Amino acid sequence: MKTLGWLVVVCLLAGELVAQTPRKQPLRRADSFFGLHFDFHAALTDTLIGKTLTDSMIDSLLQLVKPDFIQVDSKGHVGVTSYPTKVGYAPSRFEKNTLQLFRDVTARHGVALYVHHSGVWDDQAVRHHPNWARIRPDGTADPQKTSLWSSYADSLLIPQLKEISDYGVDGVWIDGDCWAVEPDYGPASIGAFRQATGLVDAPKQKSDSGYVSFIDIQRQAFRRYVARYTNALHQYNPRFQVASNWAFSSFMPEPVSLPVDFISGDTDPLNGANRSAFQARCIAPQGKPWDLMSWSFGHGWTDQVGTPKPAVQLCQEAAQVLAMGGGFQAYWIQNNDASLTPWAFTTMAELARFCRARQPFCHKATQVPQVALLYSGVAHRARTTGAYKFDANQSGNLLGTLNALLYSQLPTEVLMEHHLHGRMAEYPLIVVPEWSTLADTFRTELVQYVRGGGNLLVMGHETVRLFERELGVTFTGAARPVTYFGFDTDLTGIKSPYQPFQPLPGTAVFGSVYSQRDSRFRTGPLATVARLGKGQIAGLYLDAGDAQFRRETHVGRRVIAGLAQQLFSPQVRVVGSQFVQVALTRKDGKTMLNLINMAGNHGNQAVFSTDEIPTLGPLTITCRATRKPRQLTLQPDNRPVAFTYKNNEISFTIPRLAIHSIVVINE
Repeated sequence: MKTLGWLVVVCLLAGELVAQTPRKQPLRRADSFFGLHFDFHAALTDTLIGKTLTDSMIDSLLQLVKPDFIQVDSKGHVGVTSYPTKVGYAPSRFEKNTLQLFRDVTARHGVALYVHHSGVWDDQAVRHHPNWARIRPDGTADPQKTSLWSSYADSLLIPQLKEISDYGVDGVWIDGDCWAVEPDYGPASIGAFRQATGLVDAPKQKSDSGYVSFIDIQRQAFRRYVARYTNALHQYNPRFQVASNWAFSSFMPEPVSLPVDFISGDTDPLNGANRSAFQARCIAPQGKPWDLMSWSFGHGWTDQVGTPKPAVQLCQEAAQVLAMGGGFQAYWIQNNDASLTPWAFTTMAELARFCRARQPFCHKATQVPQVALLYSGVAHRARTTGAYKFDANQSGNLLGTLNALLYSQLPTEVLMEHHLHGRMAEYPLIVVPEWSTLADTFRTELVQYVRGGGNLLVMGHETVRLFERELGVTFTGAARPVTYFGFDTDLTGIKSPYQPFQPLPGTAVFGSVYSQRDSRFRTGPLATVARLGKGQIAGLYLDAGDAQFRRETHVGRRVIAGLAQQLFSPQVRVVGSQFVQVALTRKDGKTMLNLINMAGNHGNQAVFSTDEIPTLGPLTITCRATRKPRQLTLQPDNRPVAFTYKNNEISFTIPRLAIHSIVVINE
């Protein structure tokens, strides 16, 4: 009896100790690094939600992968909730409340829970409330997109998200938002346009009078809408965190002006490594906590065929995000009953291990200024026909130029006007890639930057016209088409307008354009470099960046990189493979030299998945430094790197590069 009594006491004490043990608190998004995203865009016919989703399934995922957060479906573009809502539209029955189940299990593990919830795009909302629909140019109601002037946000979106907040959910990732905005021809939108411009007829195409103003009014309405739901949710629950998918990214190239808690977006399912390199560079400078999401499967938009990506492919995509200092997540589809796919847990875990190994050296690192590639919000808005869309086919100037620089081992950031204003002098080189217009004040600041000792590369037949005097040339007629260009002894085909010019005394010329695929048939010079004050300015008089995006060539890459290297010598030089990309960062008082292996066939749009990335090496690397470092360490292997130091340069060799390694330079 005494023994039994003691056992009872011990058990009671143990239970009390367990009860008193504080649960691990989920990280805020600002401190989160690795996550998983799940959604399935529920439909009214999905009446088995919860049938095969179990506590143990979620528990196994969290035990194996150990994410900082997960995102699960709550409402897709169809407008049907995947949890039993009191507000809005849901299937007629549920097997179980999966949102509550996800919250219970994630809370037990101290993992943050966010929901994937569609915003502007809501089929059911406009079906049941036609007065909430955007009006198309022909006067008919949009069957999918809501009007930013309607009561949709107040009557449905905000109440639903408050309902979700009451579950103890940590926040929301609002999909179908900025990129779903279409011009609205409803009475309220047209009234706002008339009041702002004095014009009566709302423009329906870009050539119509007032079109730019009309689209800007749509942008203003979107910003008011996001501010409205974000402020309402923060007021209701100050700890509830909000992101609008792709807000303040390449889709929305402008300063952060709304109280969103973090920036996030999901990259293209194909060519993911190159797209991640670009999108991460657009978001990183915005000054907010951020992450980028890869699709875990290749997916064709035309044929709707998808195939899972192996971990090695996802790791290559993740490396681009990590090297920019961001958090990373990957997207897996939930089944139609909201269950997960346990067969994919091992891939998720392998991806998580890869990212976690690099977290101490990458997360929240800041970039060392080297090359600034201008993403002009002014020129983008002048070019686009929509409010907040990003179309790669309209942005070849950016994507092609960035790839040419990165595949030439030039550490490059993508910066908008507000990033460069007042801090141009920090960058040894600024590249203006084929923008047809710039704000006068910004153009003046660029010229002052060069006169003060900076280096500027101006690319494109329209862009050079903005800098004729500074380039040290005289234009000799209108732009004309060219079919071939070359640099040194290389020659390649192109379809591009070319701005003819005559160099003035003191202006050096480089390369040539040709009328035939034969270097004997030269018709003019290709590029120039001239002194301007204490600095240098180079001009490239055709659209080589866009051409590089549409038909990648080694000649195009060498021309763009060669001109850049005429102007400045990068801090880091890598010899051994063109497929190495370099990102130079600072963290914890140390310099981090990120080396990313971009070999493989990921750039081929016909390749949905790949299970092999060829190893690179040996790589010979030199890095300028004002003093001899105490130590070089290759991470995450934690392996010392032998080096020499001479004439303010560190020299060393990396025998092998698998996917992503970081050389930590401890000064």
